Amino acid sequence: MFKNLFQKKVKTQTEEIYSPLNGEVISLAEVPDPVFSNKMMGDGIAIIPKEGKLVSPVEGKIVQVFPTKHAIGIKSVNGVEILIHVGLETVDLRGEGFETFVEEGQSVKVGDVLSTFDIHFLESKNKEIVTPIIITNTLEKLDNMDQVSTSEVSRQELLLKCNLK
Repeated sequence: MFKNLFQKKVKTQTEEIYSPLNGEVISLAEVPDPVFSNKMMGDGIAIIPKEGKLVSPVEGKIVQVFPTKHAIGIKSVNGVEILIHVGLETVDLRGEGFETFVEEGQSVKVGDVLSTFDIHFLESKNKEIVTPIIITNTLEKLDNMDQVSTSEVSRQELLLKCNLK
């Protein structure tokens, strides 16, 4: 009976993930690529960008900048690993239409510019511009994830709230 009185309450640690893009928020299930829609790489969300400026959604370190500049991996200060994959099959462009402003090992804050990309160029090459934002270590790090923004979103607007294990 008294056991519950004297136990320390464990404070739930959270990770807030902010929008890296201006655009329309959609669920991963709507992404026309089974790797993302079936959450094979992890859970998350996707944005159809309105402009080609990508900023950091968290404070952390850049862990990977793909040589083709279409995807960037970030590890937050709380250990949440986020992959931002600009467009679908954009790896085929071998970096054309993209410019990156960060390198592996670099520390970033929310809102720091990671890359820019030419939406019209991507579309002219018949590439989908939908951008999945995936938490690649979902199973290891998250108890749950709540989507905060549901339709249109602006860069640096709260997008996801995650309770960490």
